[in-house]
Amino acid sequence: MNRYPLWESFVPPSEYGRADRHAVAAEGVRVRFSDGRWALCATSGLWNVNLGYGNPAITSAVTDALGHASYLSLFRAGHEPAVRAATALLEVCGPGTFGRVLFSTSGGAANDVMMKLVRHYQALLGEPQRRVVVGLKGSYHGLTYGSFGLTGEDLGQHGYGVDQRAVRHVSPHDETELTTLLAREGRRVAAVVVEPVLGSGAHPLGQRLLAALEELRREYGFVLVADEVATGFGRTGRFFASEAWPVRPDVLITSKGLTNGTCAASAVVVSHEICQAFEDADATLVHGETQAGTPPTCAAIEATIAEMRRLDACARAARLGTLLDGTLARLEEHPLVSGSDGVGCFRSLTLTDPSPETVRAVVTEARHAGVLVQPGPGAIQLVPALTYTGADLAELEDRLRIGLDVAADRAVAA
Repeated sequence: MNRYPLWESFVPPSEYGRADRHAVAAEGVRVRFSDGRWALCATSGLWNVNLGYGNPAITSAVTDALGHASYLSLFRAGHEPAVRAATALLEVCGPGTFGRVLFSTSGGAANDVMMKLVRHYQALLGEPQRRVVVGLKGSYHGLTYGSFGLTGEDLGQHGYGVDQRAVRHVSPHDETELTTLLAREGRRVAAVVVEPVLGSGAHPLGQRLLAALEELRREYGFVLVADEVATGFGRTGRFFASEAWPVRPDVLITSKGLTNGTCAASAVVVSHEICQAFEDADATLVHGETQAGTPPTCAAIEATIAEMRRLDACARAARLGTLLDGTLARLEEHPLVSGSDGVGCFRSLTLTDPSPETVRAVVTEARHAGVLVQPGPGAIQLVPALTYTGADLAELEDRLRIGLDVAADRAVAA
């Protein structure tokens, strides 16, 4: 049987291998497909290629590491490239707050590690009953079984038998839901996990909830986790969005921009207080991953951080975010668009018809017009590389408008 060999994610088998979606090359902020067409990427890969495809410095660092030590494990051991990468990451996360880095291989896997970590930490403090992890409605933390359970979007968790018995979800905009939950079972809560910008819809975290977290943490003793898988590495105009919070998290998770998309990597960055509890008990966290923190990955992390600084990427992102304000305001005038959401260079356009069929139609027609966007709940995502030029942004607006026009005309004709 001549079956197409690749299982493509979030695609029905009937659409596998389509030439207009089969990528063969990528350079800068553009991707070439097997039908010969180039398209402007407005998704930064999958929100992770923040500095554009094929950055020479990162490529060189990974190549050198492959030649020096193609593989070294962190399983019951350490190695110098991982120590250097962890040190560099702590410097940008805040060494006054954070003391240690645990490397993983994806945002979903890192969230799984985090849930093990916070439950183990609470047990070390003498409170093993603290096993509940609280997330936010509309959040996205990944699709591994643990992170899928924590994800607050309805993505079919029930159908896959995902265990959510020790997970709760509260509103990101109404702090009274969290307050009520904590009053009822706060002594069972190990951690509260929040994204600075929520889920695939790019919804900023409510300021009232953010303002309440410090007092609630002090009263109930939970670990505060900032899931910055999507918002880290300059996406909102700061290295990490939680730098602007009135409260510092105890754990920070980063992944997507960590290697500029070159290696499968994530990191769980842990506060001095949590490190101290493990050190006092000389406790071993039961976790390990074969490909976590390999030398090429660690070289990519160091090089990405260096390139972020060289390019002044956070300042560039802040300027680009301001320009995006104007782009979105003009696109909101389109009859198929009802509004926009998000922060900095992590945005979404909300459609007047939020049905999945209309969202898919806009994504498809935008691709045909020469720009790549991803679908969100009732919206399309706009997540450009931090290296976009003014000309790139103008092209994005023009091509997306064409896609919206064609999708609107097809809807009327139907």
